[in-house]
Amino acid sequence: MTTNERFDTILDSTVIDQDGDKIGKVGQLFLDDQTGEPTWVTVSTGLFGTKETFVPLQGASIAGDEIRVPYEKGFVKDAPNVDVDEHLSTVQEDELYRYYNLGGTTTGYAGTERTAGTDRAAAGHVDEGRTAEYADRDRAARTDAADGSVVAHEERLNVGTEQRETGKVRLRKYVVTETQSVEVPVQREELRVEREPINERVTGDDVIGEDVSDGETITLHEEVPVVSKETVATERVSVGKETVQDTETVQAEVAKEQVEVEGDESLRNGQHR
Repeated sequence: MTTNERFDTILDSTVIDQDGDKIGKVGQLFLDDQTGEPTWVTVSTGLFGTKETFVPLQGASIAGDEIRVPYEKGFVKDAPNVDVDEHLSTVQEDELYRYYNLGGTTTGYAGTERTAGTDRAAAGHVDEGRTAEYADRDRAARTDAADGSVVAHEERLNVGTEQRETGKVRLRKYVVTETQSVEVPVQREELRVEREPINERVTGDDVIGEDVSDGETITLHEEVPVVSKETVATERVSVGKETVQDTETVQAEVAKEQVEVEGDESLRNGQHR
């Protein structure tokens, strides 16, 4: 396997802690300035991915697309972190060595250079020009420090947004029943008997007695309610989405370095004994 292929394998890996829990995807690979060997990788752990936590490759085992490190996930996330585009200086590397209790420091070394996944994707290999650029920048910084200057740093919040699901709704029809009362006008026929007194002489054929004849038959009728049902559309219901603008406040602690001069007061005031 070539050097570039080995670097690509590391950059495509996932960091796993000693218990088998996933810490995160490798974000950047840092090489030793002198040997060119991989020494550190980073995983994103900060707010919105603006911070990357350093994990040493010393004592790590690489198998396939996994890098298993001998540390617990919470311990790694509490490690010192820097901005994603910042060069790892010897001072920062010493701090990381002390945190991971690796023994020794990087004193006398030129520091560690960064190889980012974006550089690899663009060029297809480790960008040696950018590595040399970081090395020159680091040497210039150490020269300034030898002349008595100190560089102060501070953390700044980078805030963005991400979209998450808040809920789902759907339209569903269900049937309810109710009893309705409707007054319906109806008609019916009733028998009305009219009696009219008369005074006429009867003939010999008319006798007193019972008589059932085939006289006129009257049929009575009445109306009764008849119920039928029909289905009609009464309402159309639709749902849609709209975006509303709101403002939320986020808070996070940031650290800032301050520099003060310690020493003889007369020297700070430009006086000499």
